[in-house]
Amino acid sequence: MSDQLKWIKSSYSDDEGDNCLEAAVGWRKSTYSDSEGGECVEVAACPTTIHIRDSKLPAGTGPELTIPAPAWQAFISAVQPGA
Repeated sequence: MSDQLKWIKSSYSDDEGDNCLEAAVGWRKSTYSDSEGGECVEVAACPTTIHIRDSKLPAGTGPELTIPAPAWQAFISAVQPGA
């Protein structure tokens, strides 16, 4: 997992400090990734959204794919052996 967390401010927060809440998203590296830069994928799971990125790129510099949690679960179920 990356040492850096991505902080997400609640949509209910405002510029005056009311209703402020931030949540941290921690990234987990795929078990198929290796230390030589092969097949590097990181995933951060939130309650309703899954974030996916290429871990070879420094945080915040590359594209991130964001998908709904039910779509991620359907994908994982479809690619599991015996599915």
